Amino acid sequence: MALAFMKMHGLGNDFVVVDARDAQVDVRPALVAALADRHLGIGFDQLAVIHPGGNADAHLEFLNADGSASAACGNATRCIARFLMDKTGRDRLVLTTARGQLVAEDRGAGLTAVNMGQPQMDWQDIPLAHAMDTLELPIDGAPTATGMGNPHCTFFVPDALAVDLALRGAAIEHHPLFPARTNVQFAHVAGPDHLRMRVWERGVGVTLASGSSSCAVAVAAHRRGLTGRQVQVDLDGGTLQIDWTDDGVWMIGPTMHVADGILSDQFLAAIP
Repeated sequence: MALAFMKMHGLGNDFVVVDARDAQVDVRPALVAALADRHLGIGFDQLAVIHPGGNADAHLEFLNADGSASAACGNATRCIARFLMDKTGRDRLVLTTARGQLVAEDRGAGLTAVNMGQPQMDWQDIPLAHAMDTLELPIDGAPTATGMGNPHCTFFVPDALAVDLALRGAAIEHHPLFPARTNVQFAHVAGPDHLRMRVWERGVGVTLASGSSSCAVAVAAHRRGLTGRQVQVDLDGGTLQIDWTDDGVWMIGPTMHVADGILSDQFLAAIP
């Protein structure tokens, strides 16, 4: 059966989105791998599936390019929220993910906001391998660990652009302190309440942007006394505004719906 998809991105953090609200879709590992291939498939950082939401407007499922599941994907959530708001004419939605219930809002001027919930700062919630201070981990560089529904490890460095992101990110992703692996960020303070950040995503690799990583970096920077709770985060693909409020960490930025397509019978038949 033909399978329709949408291609979207938030600041270059790109997604294939499948709307499964009206018909079930079998997102088996072989399909995820075939779609993720940027030469032989479509290519993406994450695959997102829209499911019926029950009491919410929709339920979202996220899969990394290597087929592993992710409980949170902030930029994909914003992209899908924008798609659903454009379809319904509404300016506020309630979405659910494995992370929990998330509120999305239209902020005008093409900006979409999502409340990613409160950060997880206790070692067992992130999770880490054993009890420790999450503000400064016993890893060279003393990074900060934060959970945003997925684990994050943030290094504050003199110059994020000078870091060999592929080399260091790959090593830290699989550090034994992170039993579920981790996303890795390198950031420096670019000005008052202004961070420059680069990201390695677990199960993906180097990405141009990451919403949950931006939230984690902003939380870590405030915990370390480097910034306030409202922060501009500049990534390789663009800029997000992060606002850590009493009700959660809000992420605000632009989205792009690139194209709609239908996978061919030939492509689907070649998947084991």
